[in-house]
Amino acid sequence: MFKRLKFIIYTRPFIFCVYYFIRIYSMTLRLRVENENRWQDLRAQDTPVLLCAWHQQFFSAIYHFKSYSKFNPGLMISQSKDGDLISGVANRSGWHTPRGSSSRGGKQAMGAMITHLKTHGFGAHILDGPTGPIGRVKAGVIKMALEADAVVIPLYTSAEKAWFFNSWDRFMLPKPFSQVFITFGQEIRLESIGQKGDFEAQRQFLENTMRPGLFL
Repeated sequence: MFKRLKFIIYTRPFIFCVYYFIRIYSMTLRLRVENENRWQDLRAQDTPVLLCAWHQQFFSAIYHFKSYSKFNPGLMISQSKDGDLISGVANRSGWHTPRGSSSRGGKQAMGAMITHLKTHGFGAHILDGPTGPIGRVKAGVIKMALEADAVVIPLYTSAEKAWFFNSWDRFMLPKPFSQVFITFGQEIRLESIGQKGDFEAQRQFLENTMRPGLFL
């Protein structure tokens, strides 16, 4: 029974239903987007942009992110079954999704993501996904940003009222009709931090900058 249920969950019709459920659910939220113009101005100047968020907070931005399809955005997603579901939803929102993670297919997916950033100049990355630990920036984002010469834009979401799941990331689900804030931080140019090639200093800087935005 459980195996049959898992099979149904990862089928295209189910993913289609999930996509529209998310859109309908998100339409009840009252979005307030802050400091979006800054990174869009950078993109208009042909500066590659990489939005970075915590796994805990990505759901709140899904509905608004559909408006970014005009930028031909990219997002690296794991090759897990859960990744199939997330990728299916992202694809229907106009996002290109190279598949891979640190444990499976990561090298090829990262290469595809770097190529995407160089070609199209826009993407997003979940800093501590897909399995955590919460608030730990993984090194892949540093490599992507440096090789694509992209600026990192911190992205935070919060909600007036929300549920927090008992999961590794304390996943946040805004309650229906709640006001939701999507806030973009000041751009970060990683090549200016530490000595050239000092990945750990750059990784730690990004982690220290964004970790205060987590709900722990």
